[in-house]
Amino acid sequence: MTIAALIPFGLKFEDLVIFAAAATCIVTLAAVWQALVVRDPLTPRLKALAARRQALRGEMLRPERRGRGILLKDGFIHRTVHRFNLRRSAQAVKAQIKLERAGFRGRDALVLYLFCKLSLPLLAAAAALISLYLLQALPLKEPLRMMVSFGLVLLGLAAPDIYLKNAADKRRAAMQKGLPDALDLMVICAEAGLSLDAALTRVGREMVSAAPELADELGLTAVELAFLPERQKALDNFNQRTNLAAIRGVVNTLQQTEKYGTPLAQSLRVLAAEFRDQRLMKAEEKAARLPAILTVPMIVFILPALFVVVLGPAIISVADGLKWL
Repeated sequence: MTIAALIPFGLKFEDLVIFAAAATCIVTLAAVWQALVVRDPLTPRLKALAARRQALRGEMLRPERRGRGILLKDGFIHRTVHRFNLRRSAQAVKAQIKLERAGFRGRDALVLYLFCKLSLPLLAAAAALISLYLLQALPLKEPLRMMVSFGLVLLGLAAPDIYLKNAADKRRAAMQKGLPDALDLMVICAEAGLSLDAALTRVGREMVSAAPELADELGLTAVELAFLPERQKALDNFNQRTNLAAIRGVVNTLQQTEKYGTPLAQSLRVLAAEFRDQRLMKAEEKAARLPAILTVPMIVFILPALFVVVLGPAIISVADGLKWL
């Protein structure tokens, strides 16, 4: 079978060579054109950065980032908080800091927190009055009944703070876990020539899946660095929102870099190595505590079963021998 018989559409071998040569010429011309045409890579990059800043700014200024739609504007909760003038109290400023450290931002979060602080003690007192005095669900004497009622009121008063403290602790632990990897990425970005704003934006984008809490804070810090008149204020806000010793060291390093112009990549590399060593030491500490922690479960659950298996047949044999005496 010849090559001409394998060519479809009745073409000849010379036609196939001509088509291949024409395709080669077209591809060569396209490659030369792409190499000679000068494109400005700065314009699309500036557009992407501007779009990213606008998106982050809208995310930061959004009224409620978590639980949207739970509270209605000018609803019952808003009217109650406004009627008692709770948002202008001294407790509202401290509550705003607690909410930011727990990851809740916006006016609705503060309003909901103040409403819970006001309503939960009243609801606990009403529940204690109905269950203990009217229904008499628990047969308690009068002093003990009053103590239980007072304890329920205190629990209702402290419940929002306990919830925020647990949420803030979990958030700090998650940020502490992802901080060394984020610093390594910041070192790479700094060595590549990116500015601090661009580095924080890039690292926040890359850490969304691994550490969303830290990525959220880095993105918000990048937005504040771009829009606040004082860059030091943006870093101070980052430190205040996280309330983490490791991030406090990072903020101090960034502030020194901004003020004195020290090399950013070298400082961040030292911090990343230090935090990674601390994380390894904590893991080794937890592993070293395991024998002491497992001692009590072993004594309570494993040793009795072991004694039954080992001494059980001997005890049965002795009991059988005593029956024949």
